[in-house]
Amino acid sequence: IILSVLPADFNVAVIIVTHTASDGGNYLPALLNKICALPVKEAIERESVLPGQVYLAPPNYHLLIESEYVFSLSIDERVCYVRPSIDVLFSSAADVYGPCLIGVILTGANNDGEKGLEAVKLAGGYCFVQDPDEAYAATMPTAASPFADIILPAKQLAQELVSFCRTMMKQKHDV
Repeated sequence: IILSVLPADFNVAVIIVTHTASDGGNYLPALLNKICALPVKEAIERESVLPGQVYLAPPNYHLLIESEYVFSLSIDERVCYVRPSIDVLFSSAADVYGPCLIGVILTGANNDGEKGLEAVKLAGGYCFVQDPDEAYAATMPTAASPFADIILPAKQLAQELVSFCRTMMKQKHDV
């Protein structure tokens, strides 16, 4: 739902971690390109993070952001039983982007994302969480809820995200 709401002129980098099988092919970019106005691709080692692009963490790799605003891939131990881990991405992104970072937690069956969203919050970033009552699996949004600035159903969350980013970009240009 979130990606289908993003407009073609959404000038923000979107980075997605999904808990997928490590041995299967990654069909997700092709599938998501059909519903998203922004280009969707799998992140590549040392690739620059660019606005207006949707990046997916590759299966079986942790995705990190380095200080030069480039991606790094890691096969370090699983976190919360998964690789890629949302906690790993959010923690590294919080170090790099600080208060300019927005973390979003959607449906999920473990608590991956809880510590990462806490890192986003501690860095001054903004935290969106899907309403656990409407999530397919409520464990992740429930665990992340204490750090949320806003909790909404997914469709409203997507609309609020677009509105929030546009407001932030306007304020940035007005300064």
